[in-house]
Amino acid sequence: MKRKIDTETPVTPAKFAHFVLRVRDIEKSLDWYQQVLGMSIVHDAGNLAFLTYDDEHHRLALAKTPVETETVRGSPGLDHVAYTLATLGELLGTYGRLKALDIKPVWPINHGLTTSLYYADPDGNRVEFQVENFDTTEELNAFMRSSAFAENPIGVEFDPDRLLERYCNGDSLHELRLQGSA
Repeated sequence: MKRKIDTETPVTPAKFAHFVLRVRDIEKSLDWYQQVLGMSIVHDAGNLAFLTYDDEHHRLALAKTPVETETVRGSPGLDHVAYTLATLGELLGTYGRLKALDIKPVWPINHGLTTSLYYADPDGNRVEFQVENFDTTEELNAFMRSSAFAENPIGVEFDPDRLLERYCNGDSLHELRLQGSA
């Protein structure tokens, strides 16, 4: 039986598979990603390692680079990888867990649509943990079309210790998710 393929319609990926980072010190990077994302090493060949945090064969590969010079921040390339957590409590629990390991966010920011904590790995690659600030897609899309988002599409930095304190004190989740409230 002959098959036909559609060469006109863009295909939406079924799922995100993995990303690969070139790193200077693979052992430091392996340790960092295991601590921060709870990843397991699937295969370690010395200069190339594969890690995962779920049933995918690998979500991250680390390749030791022979280049020792640092890239200037803002150069072309990957800026960050973002992971959405289910709740503000999970985001703040992650913050507390990593802070106890002396891993601190390099950029805590409420983007309006998300409350986010960015962390830098040993090579300066950034990982963002975010939690949605709206309960529905409709509310989120309306915010993105608003003048408030147009005027400030980056967001407002916040103090994660203050946000954690307010969360533990039982402050309203709606209030805690508002830009500028923490």
